[in-house]
Amino acid sequence: MQDEYRTVAREGVHETEINRSRFLCALAPAATEEEAQAFIASVRKEHADANHNCWAYVIGADAAVQKASDDGEPGGTAGVPMLQMLLRRDMRYVVAVVTRYFGGVKLGAGGLIRAYGGAVGEALDAVGTLTRRRFRLATVTVDHQRAGKLQNDLRATGRLVRDVRYAEAVTIEVGLPDAEVDAFRAWLADATAGSAGFEVGGETYGDV
Repeated sequence: MQDEYRTVAREGVHETEINRSRFLCALAPAATEEEAQAFIASVRKEHADANHNCWAYVIGADAAVQKASDDGEPGGTAGVPMLQMLLRRDMRYVVAVVTRYFGGVKLGAGGLIRAYGGAVGEALDAVGTLTRRRFRLATVTVDHQRAGKLQNDLRATGRLVRDVRYAEAVTIEVGLPDAEVDAFRAWLADATAGSAGFEVGGETYGDV
C-alpha cells in the first residue's frame, strides 16, 4: 500500500482562456469509478452545448484505475495530458472534466496538450488539495473519569482521533503510523496508569 496520496479537498471549477477558447476544468473527489462516471455525466449534461467535455480520473491509492477520454479532440491531445497532470501531482481518488468552448482559433496538437494539461494543473492549485496518509487503526478503551483528559492529551500530542463512543466505558478510535504503535502503547500505559485497553486493528487512510 502507498504510505500517502493526495486528493482534491472539494468539488470545484476553474476557468482559463487560451486564444479565445474557454477551458473550464471541473474537479471532484471520487471514491469509486461509478462516482467518477456520474460526475462526468453531470458535467456533460450541464455543458451539453460545449464543443468537448474531455475527462480523466484516477481511482485507488496505488492508482490502480486510470482512464481518460479525448471526447472528439485529436487522439492523445486532451484526456492523456489531463491524466498525466493528475499522476504528476500524485492525485488519487479524483476526477477531472475539462469543458472546451471553441473560440475560433485552432491551437494545434501541442497547444491542445498544453491547454488541457495546464487547465487541470491550474484547477488543482485553485481548488486545493489535501494529503491522506496510511494509518493503523487502534481502539483505546478507558473509563469515563479518564476519558476527557485522555482525549485532550491525544489531541495535544497530535494524534489522529477518528471517533469517540460513550457506553459503559469510553471507546476512542485513533489512527497511528505503523512505526509508532509500540511507542503509543507505552505512552498510553503511562498516561492512564495502565488502566486503558488497547487493540490494534486494520489500516486506513486519514487526512494529514
